[in-house]
Amino acid sequence: MSTLASVVARRSIPRSTRLISYLSILNSNSPLQFHFFGTSILSSNHPRHINPHPFPVMAFPSRKFSAMSLIEKAKQQACFAAVDEYVTSETKFIGIGSGTTVVFCVERLKQRTDAGELNAVAYIPTSFQAKQLILDANLPLGDLNQFPELDVAFDGADEVDSELNCIKGGGGCHVQERLVAYNAKTFVVVADDRKDSEVLGQRWNKGVPVEVLPLVYVPVLRKLKQLGGNAILRMSGGGKAGPVVTDNGNFIIDVDFGKITRPREIDAEIRKIAGVVDTGLFLGMAEKAFFGHEDGSVSVRQRP
Repeated sequence: MSTLASVVARRSIPRSTRLISYLSILNSNSPLQFHFFGTSILSSNHPRHINPHPFPVMAFPSRKFSAMSLIEKAKQQACFAAVDEYVTSETKFIGIGSGTTVVFCVERLKQRTDAGELNAVAYIPTSFQAKQLILDANLPLGDLNQFPELDVAFDGADEVDSELNCIKGGGGCHVQERLVAYNAKTFVVVADDRKDSEVLGQRWNKGVPVEVLPLVYVPVLRKLKQLGGNAILRMSGGGKAGPVVTDNGNFIIDVDFGKITRPREIDAEIRKIAGVVDTGLFLGMAEKAFFGHEDGSVSVRQRP
């Protein structure tokens, strides 16, 4: 992070209203521009100036004229369209998913809350990341034991087929994501168009995430391979050695079945295995999916 951006992040913005966890710098010689609640600051030697955007903009890096910025913009457009369609002043309990896309749902919810359009009672997170998003945006935090029925839940997906069946769990949060989606009156998927497929496994080639109890991961691996899948225990990257550990203290096995033409049968067989906590197959749960495109348009698919 440049010296200027670092100073601004630490001093100019109150700690409770910045999203430090989601500032990321890409190695490049081109300047990155950060937007902090209506104020735009460049990481090069450009002077500080005020962004005329009518709503406050949260702290997310943007890279103009690059493929990455187009993808991020596509995610943002999908989230904004979904939030604007499903959230009104009467919406009180909202589920917040996990991952890079749902960040923009929180951005839009904060914009409309700060503008006086929304007055939600509680936002229910699906992970540690989602909880931090809610807190950093100064939105009211709750949980399912306090608010067992939600009006709507927004979440991303690793892949969505033509019937709105989804593969989720690439980020390792699918158990809590299912709990929130299941307890919402309406579950809405937001994604960029790279996640849109005719059948599951067409584009997503990392397999179906399966959360398992650590004390039986070897027997579960064996059973999953007997089902015809290429099953691999997900390992941590970076500086941590060993397997990925979920927010629930479990392991994840990724199982590649290729193209999944009968997802319900595979899901049912996986669930029969003792030690399986949940699968990343979300079948018949989403009501609508919003897909953002790099040209700025948003396509919508309703569940058949």
